[in-house]
Amino acid sequence: MIISIASGKGGTGKTTVATNLALSLESHVQLLDCDVEEPNAHLFIRPAIEKSETITIPVPKVDPVKCTLCGKCSEICQFKAIVVIGKTLLTFHELCHSCGGCFEVCPEGAITEVDRELGVIERGHRDRLEFVHGRLRVGEAMSPPLIRRVREYARPGMLTIIDAPPGT
Repeated sequence: MIISIASGKGGTGKTTVATNLALSLESHVQLLDCDVEEPNAHLFIRPAIEKSETITIPVPKVDPVKCTLCGKCSEICQFKAIVVIGKTLLTFHELCHSCGGCFEVCPEGAITEVDRELGVIERGHRDRLEFVHGRLRVGEAMSPPLIRRVREYARPGMLTIIDAPPGT
């Protein structure tokens, strides 16, 4: 079973409810802190962190020797993360949503993938409580991919409490 503690805004007590619920249960329970911009459930839980993993997403890298400036990559990008201006191709990795469209449509094979760091996921435990949270890199705007990665740690058949991000 998954219990999500959510609210339309921050500061409503989601973390307080999620952590107290997790600590009050006598069975094995999992707590996922999905507020990756300001994770703070660990302050209440005080878990022993056992593993830390850097999370990345693929973004385009263009080989200027192979690129013919055809503009097909720019046409497919819904987020304007790759654009052709005159005789220059510009990439804006912060805008990229890692859809892979630019890699697929490039007729010259001039676009390859490179990793861009989003943040880290830390995992640990306290007694019968398993704990996972994500910590978004400072200045990073793309929190959904990191939130999805934290949620991937939810174990089927185990009671999982999710401290959802504000605005959910």
